[in-house]
Formats: sequence, C-alpha cells, structure tokens
Amino acid sequence: MYPEHNGVVLEILEKSGRCSPSELEALRETQERTGEAMATLAVQQGWYTRESLLEAVADFLGLALRPELPQTVPPEVLRLVSAQRARSYGVVPLQREGKRLTVVALDPFNPQVVDDLTFALDMDIESVVADPDAVQQLLQSVYGVEQASLEEVLSDLGGGPELGEDAEKAELESVAGDAPVVRLVDVVLRQAIRERASDIHFEPFEDALRIRYRVDGALFAMTPTPRRLAGPVTARIKVLADLNIAERRVPQDGRIKLSVDGRAVDLRVSTLPTQFGESVVLRVLDKSVVNLDLEGLGMPVDILDRVRELAKRPNGIFIVTGPTGSGKTTTLYSALREVNTEDTKILTAEDPVEYEIDGIMQVAMHPGIGLNFATTLRSFLRQDPDKILVGEIRDLETARIAVQASLTGHLVLSTLHTNDAAGAVTRLVDMGVEPYLIAASLEAVLAQRLVRRICSNCRQWYVPDEDTLHRLQITRERIGDRKFAYGKGCEQCHGSGYKGRHGLFEMILMSDRLREAISRRASTLELRRLAFEEGTLGLREDGLRGLLDGVTTVDEVLRYT
Repeated sequence: MYPEHNGVVLEILEKSGRCSPSELEALRETQERTGEAMATLAVQQGWYTRESLLEAVADFLGLALRPELPQTVPPEVLRLVSAQRARSYGVVPLQREGKRLTVVALDPFNPQVVDDLTFALDMDIESVVADPDAVQQLLQSVYGVEQASLEEVLSDLGGGPELGEDAEKAELESVAGDAPVVRLVDVVLRQAIRERASDIHFEPFEDALRIRYRVDGALFAMTPTPRRLAGPVTARIKVLADLNIAERRVPQDGRIKLSVDGRAVDLRVSTLPTQFGESVVLRVLDKSVVNLDLEGLGMPVDILDRVRELAKRPNGIFIVTGPTGSGKTTTLYSALREVNTEDTKILTAEDPVEYEIDGIMQVAMHPGIGLNFATTLRSFLRQDPDKILVGEIRDLETARIAVQASLTGHLVLSTLHTNDAAGAVTRLVDMGVEPYLIAASLEAVLAQRLVRRICSNCRQWYVPDEDTLHRLQITRERIGDRKFAYGKGCEQCHGSGYKGRHGLFEMILMSDRLREAISRRASTLELRRLAFEEGTLGLREDGLRGLLDGVTTVDEVLRYT
C-alpha cells in the first residue's frame, strides 16, 4: 500500500505516537532491506489495521475517507472522465453536485491529479481517500481492463508505406497523428514506465526498429517492430516533445509530460541521426520511483548523519562522485530537501532540471546561448544564496568559482565523475585548482554506486564457497556462518532475480591530516590510505554489508566496486 510514499507514511507513524523511535528505526531498516512498502510493514507490525491506517492517511491529507466504495457509478457521472484519462490519473468519479465532482484516487498524495482534472474538466474536483486495492478494482470494473499489448497493437497496424528521407513536413505531421501510431507509442511508453524503466530506446536498423528499455541498470528488448514504423514513431515522439519533425540531420532535445496511473512522469527526449534513421532515447523522470528522501536512500546510519550535518553547514564544498546513473543528483536533491526552509535561499544550476522542488530556485543550462555552469554560478553569487547546487564541476572556471563561493560564506554541493572519493581531489588538481584552495574549501566527498537489489519474492540463501570469498578478498573467519543470497528468478522480477536498486557508499570527511596531504599534492593512493586510517569504509566494505543482509549479490558487488 502506497509503496511510492514511504517517507510520508514514516512521517504519519512518527506523529501517531504508536511506536517508539527505536521501533521506527528498525522498521526503516526492514523496509530498506526487503523493499516492502512502509504502510504494509506498519500493518504487519500490528500498529495499525489497514482501515485505521487509511483513516490516518485521510486525516494527514485533510481529505474525507470512503470506507466502502459503490459497485457501480452512474453513467452520466462516468462520462465526465474518459477511460483513458481515468487510467492515466488513476481516478474514478463517484458523484457530481453542480460544478463539484468527487473522485477517488489510487494516489491521494499526488495533488497534481486534482489540479490537472480541475483544468481539463473545468469543474471543482474533490478527492477522497479509499483502499487503493478497492479503487483499482472499481477502476477496472467501470472502465474495463486495459488489454492492449505491444504485440496486439503491432498486429492491428497492418501494412503501410515507409517514410522516405525526403518526406514533407505535412506528411510527417499526418502520419504522426494516425491513430495506430499514436496508440503504439502510447502503449510502449506506458508499458516501460510501469516496468519502472529509467530509459526507453528506439533504435532504427536496416531491417527493424528495435525498442528497448532499461530497468535497474539492465537493458531489456521489447517485441521487434517493422522497419517501416521507425519514421512514424519518431515523428510521433517529436510531436509530443514539441521538436522540429522536419529536421532529421542534427540532434535535438525536448521534454514530454505524461500521467501514468495517477503519477506525473516527465520524459527527457534526445534524438540522434544515425545511418538508418534517427535514434531516440527517452530518460524517464518519475518522481514516484525516485525517492527524494534521505531516509530512503539506504545509507549506513553514520553516513546518513554526516550528510545531514554537511547539508546544514554554512559554507564549504560537498562533492558526490560516481559514474553516470549512480544516483549522485538524487543524493544531493535529498540533502537539499532537508534544509529547504523559509529562512534558507537555495539555488541550483542543472543540465537539465530533472525534478522540480518547491521552494528552490532551479536554473536549466543552455550552452547554446552561453548559459553554462560557470556563468550561472557567477550570477548566483549576486543572488544572495545560502546554499548552491552545481550539477557538475566540468572545468577549471566552474571549479574556481565554486571554491570562491565556498570561501565567501556559501555551501556548494556538486558532482564529479571519479572512481572513488579520494579521486575527486586528484581530479580537481588535474583541472588546475590550487591544492591549498581545495584543502581550505573541501568539507567531504561521498562516492556511491547503485547495485541491483535481489527480488524479495524469490530470494534464496546459500553458504559461499572458498572461491567466492577469495574473489571478495575476505576470509571465512570474518563472516562466520552467515550466508549470502541470490534471486532465483520469478514472475515478479521477470526471471532476472533482481527488483529495484541499492546504494553503496564511501565517505571521506576532511581532517587536518588530509588537508595537509592535499596541500602538498599527495597522490590518490596516499589520500585513500589516510582516509582508511581515519575510519573511512570503502565501497567494497559497504558491498559486504549488502551481501550479509541479503540485499544484493556477489556479482553485483564485484562489478561495481
């Protein structure tokens, strides 16, 4: 129940007084380990019945609770919300009184649903809370089950001409609006989003259009699509993203806003001209999948406390490092949300803005008109900020301004692409930043990786053999009789054995010894050795914690650390 709102449910539990702080901490650890929804665990613990928890949710949101839902909905009320819109927003209309329409939502925590419906229907929308299982059942009962699959849509498309490279704009616009093409793109996007995809790839080849999506870091192929559909599909996506459909010679970037099952989803669109047509990749920015709550990132408690303390500091630089897709920006967003209060001015420079956060001034980079990280950061200093987030330190100019900002009373948060925490210092020196300035301004570096989480439904435990321990460079004495785990593969995880992802973390806090070593241009190896002597635990060590907790597998730990 409400798996995408674990942070809010935890807040409800804290305010209820039904459980002690230690019980809440144990519950949070269980949730991180198992991936089970916080609401479900609270019911299992006996702190709430399902009914009383729904009452608490309704009270928290200031909404009415409907303990029982009707079996049917009057036809004149049902017609007010189309089946497509109802499924998109995850709502069912219940009753109408004049200009007021009462709806029940799968996700009552999402205020965007009410705002969008108010605008679309030109009515006053009142949302009520009910058991999400009952809402889903009523939605399917009154609107029917959405049966369309990619295979069925493709079979309905039949034959048709292939768009040539010299197709006119009017022809492209016409084919992009054809009902079968619209339906095909809609089914692909919604299926991938429901599978929790982070990226959707449309790749044209000589004899087929390959459609793939990435889930938990791994790519999965959908049903092969005829080559002739590459042009119409690309044209449809360009129309949705408000791109120039007639321009197929240069890369383009755009954005699509969707609502899927009541969730607001942004898609970042990138096109690239290739030998057989345009390759299109959509990055899925789904707020309900990405948890912008520090509690939900799965950090060890000591690192979590340090990140919170760092976010509250008045000045200095805090850097998060890791490869693309390791969750660096998510960590920084989560840290900023902790200090996003009325008495704190926060500015961010991002390429692009991935998630909109109320109360924070966010600026999207536009290099084509000279709006890059360096120029934006320089302007920030005239905007009287307290804390600044720079999407990435990419060059010497940006690095120098970040140092200047930190030394003049601002907290600067940013990211770098390095293999470990100690490597961030070396990268800054290589850019040309004076070591003494790094030593004076840098407060901490956090390195992180995302590994795939074992599916809780098919988890199997086993005793690791000597070869496995040797690959991990640990001894039998160290783990004793504790076991590791793997995913056998089941329907819930599509046979992969994995579902969701888990973070591995390594943090270096600056000390007098480390600052002195940085000032004399110590190597990465020496900085790493000093950090370990002062208590830093490496990514491999954190990976071992995940292995012993049954969260991830040996292969994942070895792959990323």
